[in-house]
Amino acid sequence: MGAVLPPAFYARPTLDVARGLLGKVLVHAAPEGTAAGIIVEVEAYVGESDPACHAAAGFTRRNAPLYGPPGRAYVYVNYGLHHLVNAVTEPEGAPAAVLIRALEPVDGLGLMRRRRSAASASRVPPDDAALCRGPGNLTAALGITLAQNRVDLSGERLFIEDRGLPVPEPAWSPRIGITVGADRPWRCYAAGNPHVSAGPRRGAG
Repeated sequence: MGAVLPPAFYARPTLDVARGLLGKVLVHAAPEGTAAGIIVEVEAYVGESDPACHAAAGFTRRNAPLYGPPGRAYVYVNYGLHHLVNAVTEPEGAPAAVLIRALEPVDGLGLMRRRRSAASASRVPPDDAALCRGPGNLTAALGITLAQNRVDLSGERLFIEDRGLPVPEPAWSPRIGITVGADRPWRCYAAGNPHVSAGPRRGAG
């Protein structure tokens, strides 16, 4: 176990939080067991001026968590299919978040495989490198749903902790899987890590 990141960690510029999350561990302690993975890929979404951020349309009932306290989870359903989990950043009232895109599984791999199998039409679990690759896959593996929306990430059920692991070499690229704001180089990932999504590759920074 490590030290759970406090709200102050998230109450900073979003790009700083994004880089700082690499190497930290996302943990979900669910009734059926605990699953966790090292964060190896994230994307930043910053403010109403960012066309890819949910806050681009202004305050709504759905995106309200983005405007709330930093260090809360913002979970939403993407295309009616996949749950995506974000960590809210910046001071309260400044809408921004970091989307967690990929994990390197470390705890509860058996549970993760069962969950991914249940969510797959083939019922065949992916290999471990792909188990938590992609934002919808990692939430399926960790059992994260809308029930975790607005949860305090410094709590006891869904949290991010620092286990003192080596900090990966960060690399930056444009965000992927979006149609607007795709030119902004706000995707940060662990260079050379096999658990990272396929996408544009840029140099370390």
